[in-house]
Amino acid sequence: MKTSTILNVALAIALVFLGYKLAVTGGEKAQQQDTSEVILNNILERTSIRSYLDKSVEEEKIEKLLRAGMAAPTSKNKQPWHFVVVTDKSLLQKLAEANPHAAMAAKAPLAIVVCGNMTKALDGDARDFWIQDCSAASENILLAATGMGLGAVWTGAYPAKERYTAVSEVLGLPETLIPLNTIVIGYPDGDVTPKDKWKESNISYNMYEEE
Repeated sequence: MKTSTILNVALAIALVFLGYKLAVTGGEKAQQQDTSEVILNNILERTSIRSYLDKSVEEEKIEKLLRAGMAAPTSKNKQPWHFVVVTDKSLLQKLAEANPHAAMAAKAPLAIVVCGNMTKALDGDARDFWIQDCSAASENILLAATGMGLGAVWTGAYPAKERYTAVSEVLGLPETLIPLNTIVIGYPDGDVTPKDKWKESNISYNMYEEE
């Protein structure tokens, strides 16, 4: 085989390989972009859903919601949370009565009560970091619910003493568990348009400046 022929064959092989690499790299970048758009859209589409179909939430989806909650960031990895899953209709009714803002729980198939576990909380002034940790877990649950076609709403308990005390009594919680909120969940009964909360007036760069 002539040297020129060998070089042509080698060049052709190199071009094919380069084209393959470019295609693979381009595909990976496109996939990354697609993934980021899916994540961003899921965040922007999250909204509070208060009306649900008469349909149970599957156990595998409940576990995914809990896994999402436990994947949240947490100060010093203390993970000071405890999740109470409520599917019992009578308990859902009682949770609705315990919190005036959780009335929708009476007609929902599922609620997850996110509690702070004080036996895992930090000491001293850092104790209240449990609120941030459990709030991050709660947001993860809300976003996971949206991503799975579920609707959910955060109904606050702590720090309103009459609310978290009432929720504690309904669930028989020990003093070491403080209910931060009740997340009511179900399949949405109808469509709700998310609010556009983008406001440039809420942003400062580097240093705060008054308008």
